[in-house]
Amino acid sequence: MNSVQNFIIDSDVLIRAKNSYYAFSICPGFWESIIHQFQLGRVYSLDRVRQELLTGRDDDDLVQWVHDDVPSDFFLITWDQDVVSMYTEIMLWAQQNTQFYDNAKAKFATGADGWLVAYARVYGLSVVTQEQPSPEARSIIKLPDVCDQFGVLYQDTFAMLKALGVSYGYMRES
Repeated sequence: MNSVQNFIIDSDVLIRAKNSYYAFSICPGFWESIIHQFQLGRVYSLDRVRQELLTGRDDDDLVQWVHDDVPSDFFLITWDQDVVSMYTEIMLWAQQNTQFYDNAKAKFATGADGWLVAYARVYGLSVVTQEQPSPEARSIIKLPDVCDQFGVLYQDTFAMLKALGVSYGYMRES
């Protein structure tokens, strides 16, 4: 693996950004920087995340951004055999783990988190998520805990932006 860190983004990063601190009307630079970093080969997401994002309303800013501004190859395809094999291993771990309730296992199996960990593990990427670890949880399987279980690095949005050297300016009206 090279010394440059590359990232794969969970849907919660984009959803939380849109709903609060990097809303499209407040910080368009955030959204531009995501695309710019993708063009540099440093930031990606997955087809499974795209599916989660597109469950919103058509007039939602994030849905429009995905449709209008995001290059289709930003969302990596998960059907690579190595990724599928790793995903299978992750799902077996989750399903056989007696710590988690059945509803937590079912929810985990239908989301993108297992795919994110599998892809990151196979290709040496760092997962970006706003979730916090909760290793004792029984009713939910948290993405950071799965990352820890499978030796995948993870960090939050702000750590990613810092690692990428991204900063945003401001405009002062006169």
